[in-house]
Amino acid sequence: MRLAIFSDIHGNRQAFEACLKAARARGAERFVLLGDFVGYGADPEWVVETAMALVEQGAIAVRGNHDEAVNTKTESMNAEAQIAIEWTRGRLDIAQRRFLAELPMMVEDSGCLFVHSEASSPQRWTYVRSTAEAAKSLISTPAHVTFCGHIHRPALYSMSVTAKMTSLVPKTDVTVPLLRGRQWLAVLGSVGQPRDGDPSAAFALFDTNSCEITYCRAPYDVETAANRIRENGLPPWLADRLSQGR
Repeated sequence: MRLAIFSDIHGNRQAFEACLKAARARGAERFVLLGDFVGYGADPEWVVETAMALVEQGAIAVRGNHDEAVNTKTESMNAEAQIAIEWTRGRLDIAQRRFLAELPMMVEDSGCLFVHSEASSPQRWTYVRSTAEAAKSLISTPAHVTFCGHIHRPALYSMSVTAKMTSLVPKTDVTVPLLRGRQWLAVLGSVGQPRDGDPSAAFALFDTNSCEITYCRAPYDVETAANRIRENGLPPWLADRLSQGR
């Protein structure tokens, strides 16, 4: 089965639409949503409604820290993120907020683990930025492949049976076989707010039969997404950064 995996959509309707369209065109059979449906972007209602519909159709979805923050005011964030979350709370209805609140922290399925941040302590929202942090996540699960997001930059780590770590920055549209003799941690880029210097929306395709992953990009109407942020009175930097991919 070919999975299309998305993370960190962040209320960006234009980016999410582009990724869904691109994934379907490339033969995606099931969708996986790694959290942070809301925050930063100006269309949280549409994104959450779309996610709810996908889950009803069999998609896997987990909770991100911005999703948590909508229903938990003690969740700590920087000033701009906090402004966006408080604005988002006023936009979502009861059913949408309940959907976010009831999302699991992790899902295991067919030898894969899906989580927003990392597997060893998902509720702490740790960023995986190094092989040491990746190793901590991999050691905590027997899953052959763990998929996560949270840092908005694509990365791929692996660990051998002797705990030797390797890492790479995956290239767009280059298929990588995830060999059975190793454990893998695939860090997804962001759909709605990429931070790797490329403004195109990011997602990945994973073939569960061949155990191959392909990191993908989908160009989208960045200006419309940015204007939506400005029109709704959200911090201007949240709009400006979209065209910069950071």
